[in-house]
Amino acid sequence: MSDKHSQPHPAQSFETLAIHAGQAADPLTGAVVPPIYQVSTYKQDGVGGLRGGYEYSRSGNPTRTALEENLAALEGGSRGIAFASGLAAEDCLLRTLLAPGDHVVIPNDAYGGTFRLFSKVVERWGVQWSVADTSDPAAVRAAIQPRTKVVWVETPSNPLLGITDIAAVADVARTAGARLVVDNTFASPYLQQPLALGADIVVHSTTKYVGGHSDVVGGALITSDAALADELVFHQNAMGAISGPFDSWLTLRGIKTLAVRMDRHSANASRIAELLVSHPKVTQVYYPGLPEHPGHEIAAKQMRAFGGMVSFRVVGGEEAAVEVCNRAELFTLGESLGGVESLIEHPGRMTHASTAGSALEVPADLVRLSVGIEAADDLLADLTRALG
Repeated sequence: MSDKHSQPHPAQSFETLAIHAGQAADPLTGAVVPPIYQVSTYKQDGVGGLRGGYEYSRSGNPTRTALEENLAALEGGSRGIAFASGLAAEDCLLRTLLAPGDHVVIPNDAYGGTFRLFSKVVERWGVQWSVADTSDPAAVRAAIQPRTKVVWVETPSNPLLGITDIAAVADVARTAGARLVVDNTFASPYLQQPLALGADIVVHSTTKYVGGHSDVVGGALITSDAALADELVFHQNAMGAISGPFDSWLTLRGIKTLAVRMDRHSANASRIAELLVSHPKVTQVYYPGLPEHPGHEIAAKQMRAFGGMVSFRVVGGEEAAVEVCNRAELFTLGESLGGVESLIEHPGRMTHASTAGSALEVPADLVRLSVGIEAADDLLADLTRALG
């Protein structure tokens, strides 16, 4: 790292940036991997004389800086900010952008934790929200109010894999004077880069595909708006939800293989979706790679591939869906997603329990898969057994 906010060469390919952006060899030892700066404070060269810009690790840490530079490069942004979790990133973003009385448009399909943040936390602060089908730009336009400051989008969405036309919704938000936030967790920056399509801010739970190994929790915000980035950094420092040095290092290690992992996730998920479409115990399959998916053409336009998440509904209702989850063996029953190992879950009782009774409530017979990078034939056999 030549300085605290150096940027990589913009002409380099994604795979090269994933391995090298923000990660120059250590000037002291030549180590090719950034050191873990497990330190809380830094010796100053005289009062106010900060060496490399560092004074206290809540405000900045060299390992975290390496991760932040890397994330900015991968998303095509000017600034990345790394947090303790995805929800910590979302909380900081909302408290930076909003004030009591403001309004947010949120999607009708979104991560349960995001919905809980809006409905149980931000609402108590005096922020209003309303729900729209973000796959329909006209519905987003209709939901916007005079005090709308943010339009929030997940694409693909969690857990129904809905697709939003980022460029079209960006135009709607811009016309209304609102900022467009895109949660890019399901796609990862390898498959989709929302800033290039008109988004103002990208959100990640780096716990998922970015980290990729189910061994670290983290979050990130990326933007190309320098003034907004400064505000976000100020609020993060004021509130303190930072990514620690070891967590930052683990996330950076995961990023190095992001491209090759996402290729395998996508290839495996495509085969899983094909199996499910033809299975007699399955009533509906949600995967944007399927030609019959309503968002398929938009996904093909704005994504490199269709990702590793697949959801489906089963014959027999909620209990049958729960039994599929319980019978799976290679697909591990567990929350989260995006790791190298395959996971299976029942969103209604697990990750999306907070949406029960709301406009975001998920079908009771829904099963969600995070398709890993194991041998596809083994995954197909396990799922076939689980379906019975």
